[in-house]
Amino acid sequence: MDEAGVAGWVTSDELAEARRFVREGRRREYLTWRAVVRRELGADVRIAYDAAGAPVVDRDGVYVGVSHCRGRVAVCLSDVPCAVDIEPEARDFSRAAPRYMSPSEQALSGDPLLPAAVWCAKEALYKYARRPGLDLLHDLRVETVDFAAGTVVGRIGGGEAIRLTLHRADGFITVYTV
Repeated sequence: MDEAGVAGWVTSDELAEARRFVREGRRREYLTWRAVVRRELGADVRIAYDAAGAPVVDRDGVYVGVSHCRGRVAVCLSDVPCAVDIEPEARDFSRAAPRYMSPSEQALSGDPLLPAAVWCAKEALYKYARRPGLDLLHDLRVETVDFAAGTVVGRIGGGEAIRLTLHRADGFITVYTV
């Protein structure tokens, strides 16, 4: 959305903040996710960030997760803590993969979209944990990826298994907590 599309859904402070971004696309991402949250929760909802840098809203029992990449924004709203990540399927993860995928994760599937799915799952787990400083390779694990079923199972540290949903549409992969 551009400024005209978000009119009535964002604050003047948010418009001023968005104008500080160098890239037009980043401005649109910033304004769009805020407009989506207010469209769903009401124009008067206040948006802030918690100590971990995660977005929060001033509605009891409402949690928000946000992700953006070039040309797309993903927002999840839930009555339980949630997180989301989105990436284009065409993004090349080959150079970064050794820094976030363990050998056991690399062996999960022969699907060429596995690196993107694992990246999105680990980003979603990182956001869900709300603990800055977690290492994508060592602290976050993906145990299964089932493209046909649209599911991913991961863990934060030695914690319990967390089921995530994997969704593909229009050339993008989105992974979010259930």
